[in-house]
Amino acid sequence: MIPAPPAGPITIAGKTVSRLGFGTMRLTGRGTWADPDDRLTALTVLRRAVHTHGISHIDTADAYGPHTVEQLVRDALYPYPDHVLIATKVGMVRPAPGQWKPLGNPFYLRACVEASLRRLKVERLELCYLHRIDPEVSRDDQIAVLHALQDEGKIGHIGLSKVTPEDLRYVLKYRPVAAVQNVLNTTDRDDPVVDLCRDLNIPYVAYRPLDAGLLAQVHGPADPLNWLLSQGSHIAPIPSTSQPQHLDEIVAAVQDGPA
Repeated sequence: MIPAPPAGPITIAGKTVSRLGFGTMRLTGRGTWADPDDRLTALTVLRRAVHTHGISHIDTADAYGPHTVEQLVRDALYPYPDHVLIATKVGMVRPAPGQWKPLGNPFYLRACVEASLRRLKVERLELCYLHRIDPEVSRDDQIAVLHALQDEGKIGHIGLSKVTPEDLRYVLKYRPVAAVQNVLNTTDRDDPVVDLCRDLNIPYVAYRPLDAGLLAQVHGPADPLNWLLSQGSHIAPIPSTSQPQHLDEIVAAVQDGPA
């Protein structure tokens, strides 16, 4: 029996999933680097999210680790239940712990997608985000290679991460955008993309909804998460944690608070 989705359902990339998703960025070592200190606990968090709490939107990226979290997702959840959406991101390199740099070279983006397919053990990435638009590479070239991979059947739906309204409108001239993933929380609450996504009926996936845990330290996660959910039915937060008990608190916060 599939548990009821926390915070209700939302449709992302053609699949009805839980509005509360799970971000996997914190399932690594320090600096979002290498393996977690306790690999078994990381696997437990992923399995509890899906099988106990009914979270069916799992967000990851090839840059987390790099590469290690996609492998954790595979080891914890493969074969993936039909109702679960595994979303990943490409286009960011990791020179060292805590360091991030966009790399939008089309050959690199193609290689990233091929590698993510192998790590996740799938034939198609159902939702693949461009992790960042690289300002040093033609925006057209970056989008064109993702569209080519979509035509080849290696990407199902394309998303954009950390984009402006102008970026979104530009990409939409060519093809649909399945989701936008930007920072939104009670500290960083002024993103004009929120209203644009509402107007265009595009899911807005809010990353860092608890500001890396800072917003939950005093009063818990209920107020910041339920504030997010109240901003529109198109908003889908993806809080992240490395601890099973924190995951339990996050799910309880949205189940007990106002929708």
